[in-house]
Parts: sequence; structure tokens; C-alpha cells
Amino acid sequence: MSHPPTLEPSAWVARWLAGLPSATRVLDFAAGSGRHALLARSLGMRVLAVDRDAQALASLDGPGIETRVLDLEAGPWELPPGAFDAVVVANYLFRPRYALLCGLLAPGGRLIHETFARGNEAFGRPSNPDFLLREGELLERAAAGGLTVIGYESGHTTRPKPAVVQRICALRPPLPEYGITLG
Repeated sequence: MSHPPTLEPSAWVARWLAGLPSATRVLDFAAGSGRHALLARSLGMRVLAVDRDAQALASLDGPGIETRVLDLEAGPWELPPGAFDAVVVANYLFRPRYALLCGLLAPGGRLIHETFARGNEAFGRPSNPDFLLREGELLERAAAGGLTVIGYESGHTTRPKPAVVQRICALRPPLPEYGITLG
């Protein structure tokens, strides 16, 4: 059994986007059909949706969402460091650029990532270990990226389809305040 695309936003992503200011700059990384870009826009956020599939992104054109076709794995890294208040990644994993992904967050920004983990092969695709997280891997990668974890789940889910997943929400530390008065 494979995992067909779903149009409903992930409850995990919705949970961690909720309550962010309406001016929040959100990157929907590997956006696909843009279910999370649409959610963020509905919350009044400014969104950049990136994916290698131009056809999938075409339906997202409109106020509040900018789209960009990018090769996220082999092409040049064209996303500016520190430019986003939230980075959303769902059902996507490319380990070689994970540190760059963490670096996209502005101080105080949050990474919201949910994808498949080992054990998912019992439920269909993805089943290749190259695309399945090891136990605790999102925790390790967030720590290596200098992020502080504020939410984490790992295990079996039934929504939207049976799968084994890991989910994380992690923050880039804010800039330190030095209390220096100039004048």
C-alpha cells in the first residue's frame, strides 16, 4: 500500500503554526501540492513554497504565496539563511542538506518537520531505508543544527493513513540581549 498525496494539512503542522503572528514568514519546503502553504496563508502568513515539481506548485499562485521551482537535492542552494520564521517539511527527507535546512531559520524561528520512520515499510512506501528515519534521528539532526526541541513524537499513526513517523518542532535560539545602552 502506498501513501497517496493528501490535501488535508497535517495536524502536527497545524498545531505548531497556530498562534504564530500573521506576518510570519513561512517556507513550505518540498511543498508538493502546497497543503501547508495554503494553511499558512489562511492564517495570514507570508509563504514561500518550494518544490522541484512545477506542475504541483502551479495551483498555488495567488496572494500570500510565492512559489519557486528548485532542485532541493542537487541544485545550488538558493534559499537565504536566517530568512524564515517557520520552516515546514512534511513527508520529505534528504539528509545531506539538513544542516542547511536548519540554517534557514531566523533567530527564534521554528522548524516543523514530520516524515516517515523505520517500520513504515510494513505499511507501504516509502520502504527504502534511505528515506526512513532511524529512531531518534530528528532529535539528533535538530541538535546538530543548533536547535532546541519543543515538541517531538515518534511511532505509529493512523492518520491520514497507517504509517510510522517522527515529528519535531524545534526552535533556533533567539539572539542574545546584551543590555548595552548606546548614547
